[in-house]
Amino acid sequence: MPAWTWIIPALSLILLAVAVAAGVTPMLAGLFGAALIGAVIASVHHAEVIAHRVGEPFGTLVFAIAVTVIEASLILAIMLTGGAEAAAVPRDTIYAAVMIICNGVIGACMLLGGVAHREQTFRVEGAGPALAALIALSTFTLVLPAFTTTTPGGTYSDRQLAFFAATSAALWAVFVFIQTVRHRDYFLPAEDASDINAHAEAPTLGAAWLSFGLLIGCLVSVVGLAKLLSPSIELAVDYVGAPKAVLGIVIAMLVLLPETWAAIRAARANRLQTSMNLALGSALASIGLTIPVVAIVSIVFKLPLTLGLAPKDLVMLVLTLLVCAVTLGTGRTHVMGGAVHLVIFAAFLFLAFVP
Repeated sequence: MPAWTWIIPALSLILLAVAVAAGVTPMLAGLFGAALIGAVIASVHHAEVIAHRVGEPFGTLVFAIAVTVIEASLILAIMLTGGAEAAAVPRDTIYAAVMIICNGVIGACMLLGGVAHREQTFRVEGAGPALAALIALSTFTLVLPAFTTTTPGGTYSDRQLAFFAATSAALWAVFVFIQTVRHRDYFLPAEDASDINAHAEAPTLGAAWLSFGLLIGCLVSVVGLAKLLSPSIELAVDYVGAPKAVLGIVIAMLVLLPETWAAIRAARANRLQTSMNLALGSALASIGLTIPVVAIVSIVFKLPLTLGLAPKDLVMLVLTLLVCAVTLGTGRTHVMGGAVHLVIFAAFLFLAFVP
């Protein structure tokens, strides 16, 4: 194992501890930002080691779950300390994650993979059910609360929240069973000669466990440093006169950096199936794992929780899912599909600044 793959995680955790103890000063913000980027680079390396040991789709599933668990922990920390002001944090985080993954990540993979290889393929038998589950989960979580009448203002009652939390967890669990057991072959990438790691010797079990531990350390550093850097980011957002919602998008982008980089690297290596496993699996885990936990905390601690999106965001979400159904419906991609997704992503970012 190269020295940098464990030195960078160790340094990033040390700097995270320093940031927690001493705070983030303007002078140290750049150093902490560099540590965050280094943790992203190292996390991608360790995720690829694990994936090469356990094979697809288990490797990408481990990556998606690890990031989502830490992201959910960050949301819970904000909810428990923010009170009523944090009622919309889960909604904003999940919405930003879905838009970033389905437009930014998938669009970049399609575009860059198309530039490098002209046309790429993936198993539509796996992407189709994943997209269907994502549409259902997004509707239950972000759309339906804006139209229910039991409680006002885009919220669910406790019984409604418990029901949809249970159905979200059940749907995600069924998808994982299909992905890893019943129809695992639907999610297996075809090997390609352009991928220099395709036929490399698999790492040992001990090396895989070491990489798993270092991956968790890297992801803790990424999320922790992103959270601690958020006041500095907020100052920058205020300085340019952007709305407060932009802060959530920036933090979501930082949290999703490891998965984004890993997905793009896979697409450039002509392993688009791995990219799709990462992207769609992460989007599903972001809802299927986060909402049940958030719902339990909201019900037990009587915390307010706003889930329904505003009309503008509803339109953008529906557009995104509709375009995904078209571009992912054939199992073949090229630069045009990527361009469409990236234009929608640009519109999402623009409307965040100019609502």
